Amino acid sequence: MALGEFTRQLAQQAIGNQVKDILDPAGPPAAPDGIGQTMFAQIQAMQKALKDDQELVVLFQSRAETIRIVEFFAPSWKVAVLTGVDANKNVARIVSPFESLQLICKPVKAAPPPAKPLRIAFVGPKT
Repeated sequence: MALGEFTRQLAQQAIGNQVKDILDPAGPPAAPDGIGQTMFAQIQAMQKALKDDQELVVLFQSRAETIRIVEFFAPSWKVAVLTGVDANKNVARIVSPFESLQLICKPVKAAPPPAKPLRIAFVGPKT
């Protein structure tokens, strides 16, 4: 096969694949497009990447106190409801639009056994 024929064949295949990708509606899943979905996915990814002896500490700071988050609930992709505990072990909830939510996330070593590392619960909106 001549070099020119080979080049022409590769070009035809490339064009054919591009047309197929445009016409084929079943492509790769779409990436999260909203800030709520993106934050949810990023925090889940950070937790998933932890080693067995680590836990993800997610903190919400207000002027008066710091809350350690244990549950991340999104009734919609615009609003987050965070459940956590303060320094005195009181349960607290934060209700905030995702756009104004600022969290501190860091992996830390978990308490020694027999304690199990804390895992944050995630509850997304019902579809």
